[in-house]
Amino acid sequence: MDSATNRTNMCSGLGADELMTLYRIDEGDLQRIREYGKIMAPKLGEMIEEFYIWLRQQPEYARFFSDPDKEASVRKLQHIFWRHFFEAEVDDEYIRSRRSVGEAHARIGLSLQSYFAAVNHFLVMINDTYYDGSQGGPQHGATVSSVSKLVHLDTSLAVETFSALINRQLSEQSRAMMEMSTPVTALWNDILMLPVVGIIDSRRAQDVMTAMLSRIAETRSTVIILDISGVAVVDTAVANHLIKITKATSLMGCECIISGVSPAIAQTIVELGIDVGNVKTTATLQDALTQAFRQTGIVLSSQ
Repeated sequence: MDSATNRTNMCSGLGADELMTLYRIDEGDLQRIREYGKIMAPKLGEMIEEFYIWLRQQPEYARFFSDPDKEASVRKLQHIFWRHFFEAEVDDEYIRSRRSVGEAHARIGLSLQSYFAAVNHFLVMINDTYYDGSQGGPQHGATVSSVSKLVHLDTSLAVETFSALINRQLSEQSRAMMEMSTPVTALWNDILMLPVVGIIDSRRAQDVMTAMLSRIAETRSTVIILDISGVAVVDTAVANHLIKITKATSLMGCECIISGVSPAIAQTIVELGIDVGNVKTTATLQDALTQAFRQTGIVLSSQ
């Protein structure tokens, strides 16, 4: 992991003073940025105009700025952003505003690559293209260092928030997908069913168990059918997961019937020497339902 990534990870939750210490920004740096702002602030409108000339050549421009009103609004926000930058009042409110930049970019779906490219383009304009040569060489070198440090701080805060929001969205999507993949359905009074399709690993087995136990507690059902006819492979690990699930449901006072045991799965379990103990299994869902009806005393009549 490189130093830039390390610094981004370290930024989370830090206040203004701690962040300035982390990035070695002192009052001298801030004063140099303010002085440089007297040169750059009058040129912000021109810089933003040049920035959009460059941006229109980028592949993501049409996606995000097809609406002229939206572009005008973003231009105004960029002007405010850089005006605050050159004011160099780095307090907690400043830090909050920089973190909000990352959140805004994440919400619209802007890639980090595009964000870094845009920041770099502005940094080149500030330190080189629009510099008027009014500072001496050593003084300008110190100013460039100070500007770069604050730009790096701003960027790390945006990336930190960007990454946190994206990770949260991915986690929510993953949880939603997992909930969709473990739908415990009430088939009848006191009878639940959960069809499992695909691959069962340790994480998914835990989710299946949690979903089943929660639904059992909610409905007080006495029988649950776990249908594995859609499970492609059953090995020792999968079989052990299934056994743990049946034992857990038993502790809740609910009997688990595993249906959909194909000839291939049965043969695999025998060849692996897996002891299924008292686990109830059936070849088909119909057989499992018949057992469940019998156990709960339900009698179906054709009349």
